[in-house]
Amino acid sequence: MRNATYHLRSCCAIAVLLTAGLATQANAVSLRVKLACSSDYRALCSQYASDSPEVRACMRAAGERLSPRCLNALIAAGEVSQEEVARRAAQAHQ
Repeated sequence: MRNATYHLRSCCAIAVLLTAGLATQANAVSLRVKLACSSDYRALCSQYASDSPEVRACMRAAGERLSPRCLNALIAAGEVSQEEVARRAAQAHQ
């Protein structure tokens, strides 16, 4: 039960943090985004509290390292545009 609670908190944090500032914490995030991005949060930013400004900044900075699964979920949910993802990917490869 404890692991399930941690996983759910991680998923919720991911959804809020990976929006690159496009959504506020008050906005609901889809379950798809929570599930798709939980491992990205754990791998990249779990040293920060899930509801902290630091984790939001960490996930934003990790943008080009996010998994395709997470990015696709964020795009499908309207949290980030395909154009923004493409722009950041192009910048990362320059």
